[in-house]
Amino acid sequence: MAILWRAAAGVAILAAFAAGVVTMLVVVFDLRVELAGSGLRPIFSFGDREAHYDALDAHRAALPAPTRPAATAARWTDFRGPHRDGRYTETAIRTDWPGTGLERLWHHPVGGGYASFVVADGLAYTIEQRRDEEVVSAYDLETGAEHWTRAWAARFEEAMGGPGPRATPTWHDGRLYALGATGRLLCLEAGTGELVWERNILSDGNAANLPWAMSGAPLVVDDLVVVLPGGTEGWSVAAYDRHTGDVAWHVLDDVQAYASPMLVTLGGVRQVVVVTAERAVGLRPTDGLLLWEYPWEVATVPNVAQPVPVGDDRLFLSASYGKGAALIELTPDGDRFTASTVWETHRMRNRISSSVVVGGYIYGLDHAILACLDAATGELLWKGGRYGDGQLLAAGDHLVVLTEEGDVVLVRATPEGHQELAGFSAIDGKTWNVPSIAGGRLLVRNAREMAAFDLSP
Repeated sequence: MAILWRAAAGVAILAAFAAGVVTMLVVVFDLRVELAGSGLRPIFSFGDREAHYDALDAHRAALPAPTRPAATAARWTDFRGPHRDGRYTETAIRTDWPGTGLERLWHHPVGGGYASFVVADGLAYTIEQRRDEEVVSAYDLETGAEHWTRAWAARFEEAMGGPGPRATPTWHDGRLYALGATGRLLCLEAGTGELVWERNILSDGNAANLPWAMSGAPLVVDDLVVVLPGGTEGWSVAAYDRHTGDVAWHVLDDVQAYASPMLVTLGGVRQVVVVTAERAVGLRPTDGLLLWEYPWEVATVPNVAQPVPVGDDRLFLSASYGKGAALIELTPDGDRFTASTVWETHRMRNRISSSVVVGGYIYGLDHAILACLDAATGELLWKGGRYGDGQLLAAGDHLVVLTEEGDVVLVRATPEGHQELAGFSAIDGKTWNVPSIAGGRLLVRNAREMAAFDLSP
């Protein structure tokens, strides 16, 4: 027993020493340690972060003054689309891609972070890290020219993902709701960036930040904006008045995960669906009343994948790290619901991406490989293609896949097999950010580059 204890102590000391060395290298020598690939292997490199910020500053200074953005009805107002389900339905998309790839409209450097774009009124909005500031930025959808920024002092950084905010902003009724990595929630005028109000959801909820930081995109429901502080004293989920920033309600004691809240109608009842580190829940939007719950706990990393509605009363859940996937069904039980399992499988394990539903079939990345499940039975119909820890969206009967390496790939959404139709290199470097589509424009970014492509037919 003493020998085992000494061995364990030795391992702990070595681990602490290694962690200290990595921390020193990160701080002193700008070592970049990133997880990448289907096995989340670490990649070590001595970075040029300051040079990147210098290039970003020079690029912005060289651009002509922005003009009024072109009038457009294009909308992609939330994380993964207006309904947060990863589906683009505005217009048809081009499916006969040239061998050289889609026409690139613009390509610019961008600050760090893992947010994606939202689009409204001719502007594309995101949040990024520029040196020691988090910055909400508004870019012209057609040219990429910067229209305005709103910055504040904040810098979250952890060794594996690097610096930068994680949560995608939300556009609603002419205002932008942005959440920084350290809990700062801002309401901004979307046309100018003028501050309307701000809070800190971690301070409000006496909550500790997550290892990967605040990641859930704010959700606007009627006159409320719902966020996920993760406070364990009744502040796991909170709602603020979207006009004033006043606290409306706060509920649950769960530690939070990395998924975003969704507004879904299930069983004929409108509800806010949240996947915490422990369970999936449905909440009444007006006051946060718990309508149902379903255990959904991952042994290591809390849930990342978005829940996906399937039909009128079912919800698809997925996670990696030994978990798998489940389809659950909600059955009315008085003024609440009972959640039960329809099927479970280990053949779809969304790690940092989320699945989509097209025509009764579920498409998603099982680790790095694209897979198709029958939504009714959970049967695996096919697996094919290797896309790393990429992201995907559905557009009509096609899938637009953004790979971890920054390639864009078009895949037919069919249960009959993996059919990759076209692809091209869009941006360079590790790409975990979810793409966006609005008005036939495909927007992609990572922690260093952003670009837009013409996806219209």
